Amino acid sequence: MRATKPEICPPLFVSEVSGMRKLLFVCLITLLVAILGGCGERRGATATHDACSLVSKEEVGSVQASPVTDTNSSERSEDVFRVSQCFYATAESSKSVNLALVQERTDQQNNRSPKDFWKEKFGPYENEKDRDAKAETNSGKKKQGPAPTKFGGLGDDAYWVANRFGGMLYVLKGDAFISIGLGGTDDEETKLKKSKVLAQKALQRL
Repeated sequence: MRATKPEICPPLFVSEVSGMRKLLFVCLITLLVAILGGCGERRGATATHDACSLVSKEEVGSVQASPVTDTNSSERSEDVFRVSQCFYATAESSKSVNLALVQERTDQQNNRSPKDFWKEKFGPYENEKDRDAKAETNSGKKKQGPAPTKFGGLGDDAYWVANRFGGMLYVLKGDAFISIGLGGTDDEETKLKKSKVLAQKALQRL
């Protein structure tokens, strides 16, 4: 009778080992799925956007008091950047709006980002003292127009650059930035206010 007992233990031991292997296999599969899922989230976080998806035709029409009749989307690559533009044509043609989005290109490794470009262009105008010094430096050169004006409360950083058409609004968020230009006969202050409204809409979807 005792000779039959040793035959019972080996099958039980094999069963336990097999169960542990199955459990380990399931754990490895679960871990792999979690890792791949995390990679997918990171890829999604750097996904590019189309400029026309940031502000709707209705929102532009409401701000400009003229319905948008058509939108024209375009995209181009400049150096290490991807530039997406959206032109909103309005019923009153002079009130058209142009929105541009500058992001890092995802099809190549870059050592320079849109945020680096932003610092190069707007860093010298970070505060009023720097703007005055920059203006004095340019005083003996060809006139380059008024210095960009910095203001808070919009994105991570924002500047208004005045020009003969009123001006352009530039807003940085994360490692991307947008620019907004409005047509029409409004004065500069009004165009800045309208540009801010559209920028808020765009930033919510960026």
